[in-house]
Amino acid sequence: MHHNLLLILFLLFIVFMLIMIGQKIKVSYPILLVLAGLAIGFTPGMPLVSIDPELIFLIFLPPLLYEAAWFTSWGDFWEWRRPIGMLAFGLVIITSLVVAFVSVQLIPGFTMALGFLLGGIISPPDAVAATSVLKNVKVPKRVVTILEGESLVNDASSLIVFRFALAAVITGQFSLQAAVSDFFVVSAMGIVIGLVVAHIVYVIHRFFPTTSNIDTALTLMTPYFMYMAAEQFHFSGVMAVVSGGLFLSYRSHEILTSGSTRLQAYGVWSTTIFVLNGLVFILIGLELPVIVADLGGYSVGEAIGYGLIISLVAIVVRMLWVFPIAYVPKWFGQVVRMDHKNPTWKAPTVVGWAGMRGVVSLASALSVPVLLNNGQPFPHRNLILVITFIVILVTLVFQGLTLPFLIKWLGIVEIDDVIPEEEQEAGIQLKLKKAALARLTEHYAGEIEENELVRFLKKDLEDDISSTSQWLESLECEDKDKQELEVYNRVLADLYQVKRKELFRLKKSKEFSDEEIRKQEAYLDLDEAKNTQTQH
Repeated sequence: MHHNLLLILFLLFIVFMLIMIGQKIKVSYPILLVLAGLAIGFTPGMPLVSIDPELIFLIFLPPLLYEAAWFTSWGDFWEWRRPIGMLAFGLVIITSLVVAFVSVQLIPGFTMALGFLLGGIISPPDAVAATSVLKNVKVPKRVVTILEGESLVNDASSLIVFRFALAAVITGQFSLQAAVSDFFVVSAMGIVIGLVVAHIVYVIHRFFPTTSNIDTALTLMTPYFMYMAAEQFHFSGVMAVVSGGLFLSYRSHEILTSGSTRLQAYGVWSTTIFVLNGLVFILIGLELPVIVADLGGYSVGEAIGYGLIISLVAIVVRMLWVFPIAYVPKWFGQVVRMDHKNPTWKAPTVVGWAGMRGVVSLASALSVPVLLNNGQPFPHRNLILVITFIVILVTLVFQGLTLPFLIKWLGIVEIDDVIPEEEQEAGIQLKLKKAALARLTEHYAGEIEENELVRFLKKDLEDDISSTSQWLESLECEDKDKQELEVYNRVLADLYQVKRKELFRLKKSKEFSDEEIRKQEAYLDLDEAKNTQTQH
């Protein structure tokens, strides 16, 4: 127990250091973590790390999916639903078909059922890998929306394909008609169960006397309830988490009503997801030595060769598939296009090249059983594991490292008809403050006259409206005014530091209690965060 705990702490320390290095050299952290896991795994004397696939499916997958669903814009998701659906469902099926055909021709003794199994494993791209790469470059918002929406749904479709192919290998029977009907039943019932659990959780949040701690803990438990409830009835746990997460996200203003609750919940979730993502990517790298050590009748060279060919097939299929989505016939409706106004080849190229595989592919491959029902070894299991890892490595490292250069070479620019983020933030803040001031003026006129604190509150709102309006105007100001704005921001940051030093001095002087000092420090943090958000 102590040994395992020490190993986890060591891996977490390595994860944090590598993420900081990645930020410094502007390289996506999943790439660094996978490579570091490889280096650590092949280091002489290092213990072999074997991953239980159920651990990834049960511990890692529900919160990662739930967090992605929670922060997905339902409006954007619905606007781009057709290209998202064609990638998340159509591309998964096409990739599985092509990989099945190629692998049967390529690998001696490989059957179509095994080919579909391999196709279902490697078909879903990883959301974290793509978005972490795209953070360092500017791409149109529609591209990020499509990639994030695809990754929300394609895990479910690929796992369903994997499940049916696995059953065909184990039983030796496969019915296309039954598989198609089961596909829709498993998906639809997963959505139903997710929404049922989400409504129950909504009622608890909304109508029971919860506290910030209870609300935060309940948000952490919710994705596990959804996932396990659906899987218990052999439906799609992924679709349950995604559908339930989207519903509760849409109702978040009703279930996380206080600012303190939202701050606490978002802080806990941010740290949790950060740690889970870091661990799971370094574990991918650590697993390869275990897989290679038990490769069986194939040489390492043969397995790598098969993996490289399958990787090329997966990349080419995706690149070819994205262009019909961008240029569908008019009878599909112009809304289908990735670019409403100017459908060029650049945005589809970025979407196609961002198909990096990751967590779900590894977990699916590891969950392939060692033995069949009759006690015989599962055919080609270790080869499937090696091919899967090679696909993850090629797509994640090669495509991940080259994607920023591809975007710069394409010269792709933001042509979406949207207001810049900083203007949207300032505009929202302005409308909120005006609404609060209007409410205060209309309903609390007597309190304003009689209560000095309420009068100060009104003046603060008026001052905030004035400063926010000036900030909004400054976003379109001349260079001289922008320089003045930079000076203002620098002075403001310095004043916050002075206030923190004064709080530290007061703490040392024992003039006030530590509890009050911490409370004022929290207020200062919130005020600085508010001003920083407005400025950026």
